[in-house]
Amino acid sequence: MNPLIHRSLAWLQALAQVLAVAILLLWLGDWIFFRIRSAHGNGFQTIQVQEYLTTPLKGSREEYDYMGVEMESCVRAIFPHAGAAPCWWVRRHTQVWE
Repeated sequence: MNPLIHRSLAWLQALAQVLAVAILLLWLGDWIFFRIRSAHGNGFQTIQVQEYLTTPLKGSREEYDYMGVEMESCVRAIFPHAGAAPCWWVRRHTQVWE
């Protein structure tokens, strides 16, 4: 095998390993901060979202019905924890389609 290709593959493999460890450490730190916030009672937040229902009709048409406003629980973290989406994601997606 060409030495240049071999060095490039070794470098890419090392970069992938460093990136995987960095992501794992970021998630672990996020989880620890979430657990600390939850222990103090401010790990969760509720955000108001608007719900819509999509109903299929004949002829490949759809009907959109406004279902109302719902309060959605979210976590104050970077990643999802405890079965809830992070608040930064929910704030950017305040319209929920079912």
